[in-house]
Amino acid sequence: MAGPPTFATPPGFLGITRQDRGAAVCIAGLPLDIGTTNRAGTRDGPAAIRRASRMLVDGVHPQHWTDPRDLDIADLGEFELALGDIRASHALIETQAAECAHLVALGGEHGITLPLLRALARRLGGPVGLLHMDAHLDTWETNFGQAFAHGSVFFHAIREGLVEPRRMIQIGIRSPVDRETWDWTLGQGVTVVTAQEAHETTPAALAARVRAVLGDGPSYLSFDIDALDPAFAPGTGTPEVGGLASWQAQGILRRLGDLAWAGMDVVEVAPAHDQAEITALAAATMAWEYLALLAKP
Repeated sequence: MAGPPTFATPPGFLGITRQDRGAAVCIAGLPLDIGTTNRAGTRDGPAAIRRASRMLVDGVHPQHWTDPRDLDIADLGEFELALGDIRASHALIETQAAECAHLVALGGEHGITLPLLRALARRLGGPVGLLHMDAHLDTWETNFGQAFAHGSVFFHAIREGLVEPRRMIQIGIRSPVDRETWDWTLGQGVTVVTAQEAHETTPAALAARVRAVLGDGPSYLSFDIDALDPAFAPGTGTPEVGGLASWQAQGILRRLGDLAWAGMDVVEVAPAHDQAEITALAAATMAWEYLALLAKP
């Protein structure tokens, strides 16, 4: 290892100090926590992910041989939110996201994805494909009695035409779900890969399936950290046993560099429930893996 020790790394993601929105790739923290989980929330998630990212700055991974810091990249800090007002916060997120050419968002709860997709679909002039890695479908019409919450994100995204359901694949699904929501999701044309199915195949096969679903059009990655088993990511609001291992998620993502990625988020890190930063480090690593794909020549 060369250079200053990691504890001397600046506070931006991967130590990035540039902050202007004119960068080709922008990172931003969206510390939205609307209190719909059963545990302490995600407001400190972006800060925890940035802190954990200091473990990733001492070199490059031989799987990629690329350094995300070589990108035209900036860390914008935290987006402005309207405390306690979901719809106003979503409007602020959408406006700020629209100013970024390519955004990697650090959550915050999963509700941030809806305004991010609104901004992206408007910028691209149409819906996108979606790789959604999660324990939960997040296609409930309402969640904890709220129309806009972290469990209803993709119900609204589909209904608003922000994503193409037949170009949408969900991996890691394993939470309890009512049959009506399950049937509605499949009926829209969404491909659902349960965690059990994922365990019975290989990351290479799953990556091939993702490529087949997403095709050549612009696509978005939404990574809920509870896609990982609580053994690998305990620091989240709604953990579900039987999830993906960290290596499985990495093995999938590392094989997707040939897709037309248009943006990404990693969400639902709840530091109050983390152990030794392993959840925050997993989230930082998934963002790092995504950026490494973008940095490939």
